[in-house]
Amino acid sequence: MKCVLVQADGLGDEPLAELNGKTPLEAAYTPHLDAMASRGILGLVRTIPHGVPASCEAGSLAVLGYDPARYRTGCAPLEAVAHGVTLGPGDVAFRLQLVTVELAEDGSEVLRDPTGGCPEAAEASAIVADLARALEGDGIEVWEGRGYRHGLVWRGGEVRMRTVPPHAIVGTPLAAALPVGPGAERLHGLMRVARDVLARQPACVARRAAGATAPNAVWLWGQGVAVRLPALRERFPVTGAIVAGGDLERGLGRLAGLDVLEAVAAESPGAAVVSVALAALETQDFVLVQLPDADEAGHQGDVAAKVAAIERLDAAVVGPLLDGLRQRGGAWRLAVVPDHPTPCALRTHTADPVPFVLYVAGDEEKAKGQKRAYHERDARELGIFIAEGYTLIERLLRE
Repeated sequence: MKCVLVQADGLGDEPLAELNGKTPLEAAYTPHLDAMASRGILGLVRTIPHGVPASCEAGSLAVLGYDPARYRTGCAPLEAVAHGVTLGPGDVAFRLQLVTVELAEDGSEVLRDPTGGCPEAAEASAIVADLARALEGDGIEVWEGRGYRHGLVWRGGEVRMRTVPPHAIVGTPLAAALPVGPGAERLHGLMRVARDVLARQPACVARRAAGATAPNAVWLWGQGVAVRLPALRERFPVTGAIVAGGDLERGLGRLAGLDVLEAVAAESPGAAVVSVALAALETQDFVLVQLPDADEAGHQGDVAAKVAAIERLDAAVVGPLLDGLRQRGGAWRLAVVPDHPTPCALRTHTADPVPFVLYVAGDEEKAKGQKRAYHERDARELGIFIAEGYTLIERLLRE
């Protein structure tokens, strides 16, 4: 049995006036996903348990079969694993995110852009190098991640403070959202130093001179300590790999004992991911494919970009994966599920259940499908409901 699980981050959403009361999934043209929904298993799954904050960490744990209520630690420790950063006892990892703040009319500072204008890779590398030189020392270390999201380790640091994700406070005063609790003042000091660095950092200065948005602050959040996970093969009799665009998911895959594969985009990112995933099935039983585009569009509040991301998912990933699995022949299964919703109107994560679809080789033989499509409304009204999201993978991997 060959199994592929597509984790489409932030795919779920809410009905939007600009889409005539439809969600982005309803508005998007998704013939392959809809065909899977009509013949396969369609439903809603709660990936974020009650009482657990809605986050990529919690949702990704659930998708890969780990109970977030038991294994959740914070986003940053998983990303540290992806970058080979070792956390010892008492060490705390934080996300170090490049952001843009501005003055509101009342004189207060507000968060304008939680991505700092999405600097290019070369720009981000130079920015983080300058930040590292200024921040490191006395137990502080900085690692370079990707784009606007990087990391910081506080050796022997404090984990009990409260931090909030920057995408949850867009347009709101910063003062009320700063870290609070034990150790918070240390973070405040690091963030002040970062402000001075970014004010004169050459790449940031050049972006501002060109009229582009540039990072002028960092936001520290998503903290946690090292976590251990039982390997996927200890729970299911399968070998596995992961092709992921996100560092969090790459780190999670490594902890789960999966081979972490790189997809180098030759023609298009979708084609590269599909090519690597299908090739992996030559030696692996299970492949997880993680795609961040819909989540990023949701954080930006860009409805058109989210619809476009969904249509790319269908055309460039789901369709070719189905074709590749058909050509392989034999027994196979393909599932698609988001880790959580990222509604464009809110620009942050929510804990609402998300639509999933599970399609197997035998579904191809059904003469006629049911009248339903892959989106929130049909999943809610015509599908099943899985209350504990971390059990969904059992439906995919069980014999």
